[in-house]
Amino acid sequence: MPEPVQPQPVVGQLTQAALFLVLTIDEGGEEATRGLLESISGIARAVDFRSAGVRLQVVTGIGSQAWDRLFSGARPAHLHTLEELHGDTHHMPSTPGDLLFHVRGDEQSVCFEVGRQIMNQLRDVTTVVDEVHGFLSFGRRNLLGFMDGTESPSGEEGDDAALVGDDDPEFTGGSYVIAQKYRFDMDAWEGISTEEQERVIGRSKMDDIEMSDDVKPTNSHIALNVIEDENGEELDIVRANMPFGTFKDGDMGTYFIGYASDPATTEQMLTNMFIGDPPGNHDRLLDFSTALTGGLFFAPTIDFLDELPPPPEVAEEPEEVPQAPVQAGSLAIGSLKRSVLR
Repeated sequence: MPEPVQPQPVVGQLTQAALFLVLTIDEGGEEATRGLLESISGIARAVDFRSAGVRLQVVTGIGSQAWDRLFSGARPAHLHTLEELHGDTHHMPSTPGDLLFHVRGDEQSVCFEVGRQIMNQLRDVTTVVDEVHGFLSFGRRNLLGFMDGTESPSGEEGDDAALVGDDDPEFTGGSYVIAQKYRFDMDAWEGISTEEQERVIGRSKMDDIEMSDDVKPTNSHIALNVIEDENGEELDIVRANMPFGTFKDGDMGTYFIGYASDPATTEQMLTNMFIGDPPGNHDRLLDFSTALTGGLFFAPTIDFLDELPPPPEVAEEPEEVPQAPVQAGSLAIGSLKRSVLR
């Protein structure tokens, strides 16, 4: 039997704080990036040891284009660049991102320290394209006043939903993660009644009870996020959303992060939201929120990160061999160039 693998903590506990850090790798930064990936487990252990009891969890994701720059050999079967979606009313962007670091803990200072240690190694070879500091909102509700991630599975069910199985044996235990930053229009949201807000979400606001199918609107957030397989079985993902916000520019919302064994499940949810199911019946929640970023990453196992596959082979330029001068009276009609590949 194959030896068991150690997944990253994608099925983690709800914590008080989080850091979402998305980077692109600068040209020539591949070697330093590989060095960071091999040391990320050590960084997490060192920071956790210094601040025991904060439930520190660090997940590292790698984008499709970066994968081929960093590793040779096989790649995850379903890893690709997230596709933009253009609905009749709303647009979902696909934004740059080679690396995703999802850091969770019960103190923001600990999340920041992990980020600082990461950037100590990558500052000169990467570009930060997105940085969000999330927090556990008052009453464990999102900024819209509703519970978030109520149906997110945990334990063995969470593992089944989030982790790659034996269908891709070289990457068993890994997870596909889609990350997006949504900004809320709080004034518009607070301008509608509680009853209307509940119809937008598909749940009661106070006690978090899902509406029955005969009452729940077909364009409610919950109705469009229920995905079933060909046998009618519901397909789950693991959500780890966090609120964020600033008062200077009024930029407030939620950072969506969803882990899945196959990204097609999450992508179908997003298609239902932005395109509609049927087309045109888009998620009403999008009338009060705007997707600002979007990326798809693969979070390999800890074993993979601790012992990376070799980097891609770099083809060397052919070396031109100096030519001997052509002697007068020889049979050579032109010069003959020879080169060797080293």
